[in-house]
Amino acid sequence: MTVIRSIHVFCSIVISVQGWASKLPEERELTMNCSNMSLRKVPADLTPTTATLDLSYNLLSQLQSSDFHSVSKLKVLILCHNRIQELDIKTFEFNRELRYLDLSYNRLKIVTWYSLAGLRHLDLSFNDFDSVPICEETGNMSHLEILGLSGAKIQKSDFQKIAHLHLNTVFLGLRSLSYYEEGSLPILNTTKLHIALPTNTNFWVLLYDGFKTSKILEMTKLDGKSQFASYETQQNLTLVNSKTSILLLNKVDLLWHDLLLIFQSVWYTSVECFQVQHLTFGGKVYLDHNSFDYLNTVMRTIKLEHIQFRIFYIPQERVYLFFTKMDIDNLTISDAQMPHMQFPNYPTRFQYLNFANNILTDDLFKQPIQLPHLKTFILKGNKLETLSLVSFFANNTSLKHLDLSQNLLQYENDENCFWPETLITMNLSSNKFADSVFRCLPRSIQILDLNNNKIQTVPKEIIHLKSLQELNLAFNFLTDLPGCSHFSKLSILNIEMNLILSPSLDFFQSCQEVKTLNAGRNPFRCTCELRDFIQLEKYSQGMMIGWSDSYICEYPLNLKGTRLKDVHLPELSCNIALLIVTIVVIMLPLGMATAFCCLYFDLPWYFRMLGQWTQTLQRIRKTTQELKRNVQFYVFISYNEHDSTWVKHELIPNLEKEEQLTCLHEENFDPGKSITENIMNCIEKSCKSIFVLSPNFVQSEWYHYELYFAHNRFQENFDDITFILLEPIPLCCIPTKYPKLKALMEKKAYLEWPKDRHKCGLFWANL
Repeated sequence: MTVIRSIHVFCSIVISVQGWASKLPEERELTMNCSNMSLRKVPADLTPTTATLDLSYNLLSQLQSSDFHSVSKLKVLILCHNRIQELDIKTFEFNRELRYLDLSYNRLKIVTWYSLAGLRHLDLSFNDFDSVPICEETGNMSHLEILGLSGAKIQKSDFQKIAHLHLNTVFLGLRSLSYYEEGSLPILNTTKLHIALPTNTNFWVLLYDGFKTSKILEMTKLDGKSQFASYETQQNLTLVNSKTSILLLNKVDLLWHDLLLIFQSVWYTSVECFQVQHLTFGGKVYLDHNSFDYLNTVMRTIKLEHIQFRIFYIPQERVYLFFTKMDIDNLTISDAQMPHMQFPNYPTRFQYLNFANNILTDDLFKQPIQLPHLKTFILKGNKLETLSLVSFFANNTSLKHLDLSQNLLQYENDENCFWPETLITMNLSSNKFADSVFRCLPRSIQILDLNNNKIQTVPKEIIHLKSLQELNLAFNFLTDLPGCSHFSKLSILNIEMNLILSPSLDFFQSCQEVKTLNAGRNPFRCTCELRDFIQLEKYSQGMMIGWSDSYICEYPLNLKGTRLKDVHLPELSCNIALLIVTIVVIMLPLGMATAFCCLYFDLPWYFRMLGQWTQTLQRIRKTTQELKRNVQFYVFISYNEHDSTWVKHELIPNLEKEEQLTCLHEENFDPGKSITENIMNCIEKSCKSIFVLSPNFVQSEWYHYELYFAHNRFQENFDDITFILLEPIPLCCIPTKYPKLKALMEKKAYLEWPKDRHKCGLFWANL
């Protein structure tokens, strides 16, 4: 017991829950996978809620009656590919919900039956039974739908016990068949009969009895070396009450003569669809077309898929014509390495042809082919190169659906194309088409697949495809979404995996009818140009396929890997007109407020004074050095006598706080010297000079001398001269003989006495 539990730890467990809203324990279903673990016994600690248990590919040799008592909820039990030799169905009597039981590929020889009323799928195929293991209890399983059986002997009496059951599928997986009682299979009441043939079996007897048994008949592992030995038996068989309409032969290895014999035998039956898969045939092909009777048949469809040849030489025209002369509606010859195909020189009734996955070339269309009723033609996976040749062929048909995918097709601009007006669906994917392919398309096309080509753009000078409803341009080299000016009815567009950075607005304006758009997995550049595309999903109600996981930013680098829906691009930063209006709306009131403040509070004057104050502070350091010189006065004041009142009552009191620092011509001039000498001495003995400018000042010649001498005295440091504009002086009032004064006034290099007494404090601070 301990060993079994240690093994069970490695069984994979999957829990599926139905109805997450309620989360009731009884709704949880457990799947346990214990396959391929070399188990010799059924694990004893199975989870009680297990619904599916896989014990396949182990070493189980027997089942105990208590092995499955703990898993009363078990619905699916897989025990195939073990070594079980005996089985008592009563082992599962407590598993009343069991629906699926697979015991195939064991070594069963004995089965003790017990009725499992709810069982729907029971597979006992590929075991070692001497006879088919059916008894009365088997007939009581009224819900049985699929039954797999095996046995070395098959008799009518075995199948009579279940003749009343309406089965969906009966599978006979036979390891050997030593005896078959003719007429046994028709007793079964089943929709499909599948027989895996053993060697040394009379194929013809089983085939003919199979025709009388079910609507669908499938036979696997048909080997002509041993199963076709009794050809004479086939000649003596008669077929009446045939039920089969679909016949499938799988894994067939025959000589051409035997294959031809099967076709001729089936031709006269009720079979309407004959399908042969994984066919290998050989032998010399000697075929006289007159030896095959193409008349008296209800056959409508023949499918030959996955064909291999074991002969060195095949007269191909004989094989091709053998099939194309058949008076049927549908013919498929796929994955056969077929290099060519021939048709008779008269009209045929084919409506569906499938030659996919061969090696057909343009030579196919270089001969006249008369297929007036052809509606579907599949040429996927061949080596066709010229699209215009295909169009010439198609123009003589009634084609509706054409599949030319996975070829080597191209189109040159100078080639003419002629398509039938009936063509509505074309698959041109995985070829070598460039932009020019849009000039060789049928006007009536409704569904067009051009994915995985070399298309870079949809040309503007193309045929108007007014009927086109669905267009697939995925996996190309397009840099923008195509406009719909030529596709007025386009409703589905797939353009994923291209090189689209920012879709243009032309698509949104011209493609109003598009209801489904797949543009995912493109290298989107998440800038303002992409904003309208992102907004499209918000208002399109699920128009974008794959949104939002397939729509990822590639540029700029700081947004790489970000989903488009998570990218925030503000309207203000992307709309230039709105940005300008916003700036104007903000700046206009601000400008108006600034203008009002300037006018009401005379802010320009304050700014000028502030600037002059700053310059004055820079000159303070130089002034302190000048004070150390041998000077008598700090400042010489030059003014007109008409301005003396302001000088004595305003200027001097604010300059002389503690001691006399000013030099005035009326107080400090020496009477024994001339006026010129006095002016020069006063200026020389003063550290700085102040000139009080007014209209009266500029009219005095002596004051101009004082200005001239001061300028020469301080020419090395003109900052030691300060000008105070007491009253405005019009430039026209300044005589032309005073150019320096005029230049000074033009530069506004002076302190202006404010008329507003509230501004005087700032004036004195600057002075």
